[in-house]
Amino acid sequence: MNASIAADARMAKEVRPGRWTSLQVLVVAICAAINALDGMDLLIMSYVAPAMAADWNIGLAALGVVFSAGLAGMMVGCVAVAPFADTWGRRPTVLLALVLMTVGAIGSGFADNIVVFSALRALTGIGIGTLLASVAALVSEYGPPGHRSLAIGIFQAGYPVGAVVTGLVSLVTIPAFGWKATLIGAGVISAILLPIVWALLPESVTFLETRQPAGALARSNGLRRRMGWADLASLPPRDEVGSLPKPRDLLSGALLRPTITLWLATFLSFSVLYFVTSWIPKLAVEGGLSQAKALWAGSIFNMGGAVGGLLIGWLAIRRPIGRLIAVFFVICAVLMMIFAQQMPLALVLLTAFALGLTLQGGFTGFYSLSAKLYPARIRGAGIGWAVGIGRGGAIIGPMAGGALLAAKLPLWVTFASFAVPLVAAGLLAALAARLGDLSATDS
Repeated sequence: MNASIAADARMAKEVRPGRWTSLQVLVVAICAAINALDGMDLLIMSYVAPAMAADWNIGLAALGVVFSAGLAGMMVGCVAVAPFADTWGRRPTVLLALVLMTVGAIGSGFADNIVVFSALRALTGIGIGTLLASVAALVSEYGPPGHRSLAIGIFQAGYPVGAVVTGLVSLVTIPAFGWKATLIGAGVISAILLPIVWALLPESVTFLETRQPAGALARSNGLRRRMGWADLASLPPRDEVGSLPKPRDLLSGALLRPTITLWLATFLSFSVLYFVTSWIPKLAVEGGLSQAKALWAGSIFNMGGAVGGLLIGWLAIRRPIGRLIAVFFVICAVLMMIFAQQMPLALVLLTAFALGLTLQGGFTGFYSLSAKLYPARIRGAGIGWAVGIGRGGAIIGPMAGGALLAAKLPLWVTFASFAVPLVAAGLLAALAARLGDLSATDS
């Protein structure tokens, strides 16, 4: 058994399931607040885009470039920068990502043309992509054994909460202060969070004991005491030097099949998630609601997502995460077909809430599944590449949905076109978990 797997196993034995220490609560709470920045970034562009287009007299094609720049930046952050969390450490990589986000967001508010604005949106996206993988790895390593999926569920709940709050705030700030001031305000929030993270967020104990940077033993024992764990007399044997993980590390030996299966699952699920997230107000209008009432569907959808992330994390204490993702996605596929029908407002909002709960809840499970599949030495890279591959689906999903809606097909046909890949994503997630269990047994 290699050193990183041994470290994970040793920590699981030292702390009984369900026991949360103040340090673990602090880490998960900080990471949830950080993840709210991703939700803030997603919604804020949706709200400022109309005002920006009117102010700069640009069309839909130019807006598409802006949105694509942010998504492309996220992909770069996930696959190119996030793996450094496995060599530099989780903490410095998170701090770097926050700096990139802050500079990008504040700079966007001062940009005076679409080219500069798009470049700064790409920079913000790189920060977000780096942040998600690094923070997810940190949360999985600080979550108590048996409750790690719950810890990730709490962390992921920050995303929809950030989206809902940003939407409500933007409705006030854009008319009152303008879209540029709103973007600058988002950057200021990141800037305020930066010194808090620097002061309070610790390094991962697992990283310290597997990668063993300078002073690792003293730093690890200091954190262990804060969590009531026994001190180490010496660091465990290190099976390799700290080199930057590469894609072939994720595709070698027993990891090949679970990695490919996971990537297919995240790609499909991202395409459905971003289709629904991007188009749910429009879909509600197509379903018969007024424009004003349809906006509520988007907020209710994100509220359901917050509950769903917590729910799947709680259920994962006793149930396999791969199977839970599959169940959530199958239920969501049924709900998508229901949402396509003409219904009273109350039922539309209830279905939107249930859609958010099952779709975003099931999606949250991928962070737990990714963290479980990969040992600590490549965990940041594993999560980063899974999310990065998924971002490709995030680009394709909204585009495909727009094409289907433009074709004036029956709404149920559009939803069925995404319900099928969602079910496939759930089955692939269950298979990836099974393959991961088999590879762990073989090792």
